[in-house]
Amino acid sequence: MTAHQVFSILRNLDRRWIFLLMGLAVGIPILLQLDFPEKPGKMALDVFNEIENLEEGDKVLMAWDYDPSTEGELGPMAMAFARHCCEKKVKLYFVSLLPVGPTMIDKTINDVIKADFPDMVYGQDYVNLGYKSGYEGVIKVIVTDLRGLYTTDAAGTNIDQIPMCRDVESVQDMDLIVNVSGAYPGSKEWVQYAVTPYQGKIRMVAGCTGVQSTLLFPYVPEQLNGLLGAIKGGAEYEAKVTEVYIGENPPAKYQMARQRMGPQHIAHLLMVFLIVLGNVVYFTEGWFKKESPQQPSSN
Repeated sequence: MTAHQVFSILRNLDRRWIFLLMGLAVGIPILLQLDFPEKPGKMALDVFNEIENLEEGDKVLMAWDYDPSTEGELGPMAMAFARHCCEKKVKLYFVSLLPVGPTMIDKTINDVIKADFPDMVYGQDYVNLGYKSGYEGVIKVIVTDLRGLYTTDAAGTNIDQIPMCRDVESVQDMDLIVNVSGAYPGSKEWVQYAVTPYQGKIRMVAGCTGVQSTLLFPYVPEQLNGLLGAIKGGAEYEAKVTEVYIGENPPAKYQMARQRMGPQHIAHLLMVFLIVLGNVVYFTEGWFKKESPQQPSSN
């Protein structure tokens, strides 16, 4: 087959072949459950170290501001956050600014706390304060008066009957905010209305979608002490948590981010290859036109 024939095939290639290649690039790593090694970068290590520096009994506000639409990207980092905090034996206060957020809170509690840390006692080691409507207005209130808005937990138990809530007056009593954000309201609102007005007193780390991450980079490291961007950041942090606290062969639920990076790695490599190939075909077309003999014009 001559170079001209190869060029002709590529130039007239049916786009459905490209769709098939992309489908295989995504599907095969999923079917084979490929787990690519992840080396944590600085931002993932900053998040890890911020939680690692907590002392036993410290108070951590777990703000789960995501829903099923972004669970695929954010669920793994939420699992890793919860696992890390449980290993540090801190007190966890779950809240959400999204109506469907409590579903994500329940999933984290069931899959991490109840499954792997059955000795943790509700009301003493962790509490689910649930969802409150009002978007960023909720943050503006609880940053100075949490008890004025959260009078009960998600199950309706009076907050005064929950031992770990009795000495909590506001978000300023928390040693750290851990936020997982998929949309509005989310990390940006926590930074603007909780961290910035009380900078130096309230510390925060966050995990967010790739779309949101570019909006949050300017807040690092002053207002945000650490940020996990998209599934890549989640995979790096997940790798560090499992390395330190679980070791080799961690349960599948603590490998989700790395497994979801497999299709992304292969798909990105395919996209780069196709972009390069497309440019080669484009410039080769001009070369072939120059090499082709000119047809004499007929009068």
